[in-house]
Amino acid sequence: MVGYSLDGSAGHLLRRAHQRHAALFLALGGPGSLTPAQFATLLTLAECGSTTQNRLGREVALDSATTKGVVQRLRDRGLVAATTDPMDRRTIVLSATEEGRALLEETRIQGMRANDALLDPLTPQEQVMFLGLLRRLTA
Repeated sequence: MVGYSLDGSAGHLLRRAHQRHAALFLALGGPGSLTPAQFATLLTLAECGSTTQNRLGREVALDSATTKGVVQRLRDRGLVAATTDPMDRRTIVLSATEEGRALLEETRIQGMRANDALLDPLTPQEQVMFLGLLRRLTA
């Protein structure tokens, strides 16, 4: 195709940046550490207190099938608890357990280091600009 290259494709470059960040994040973790999706899910749960799985998926920007799998793996590890909503017994409410919050505190450093490593080629001003532009693109 004339006039189009992957190196000029925002979607392709964003995917590659995401892959690099995920690789950095995983490389910084140890045995039993969280995946990037698990980290985002647990962090969101800790920030909002408790929420439904549907809302959690929207907040983390994961599709419902992925959210279900991530939540189940976190529940299996004892990092997330599920209870029924007293107002509507059909609704499941999720929250981070004490173990989940403790692991999250350890993993926050891993996340910060992965971000720092990804953004390292940029100047501090470029980092602020880049993150601002990404927020605009994802709003």
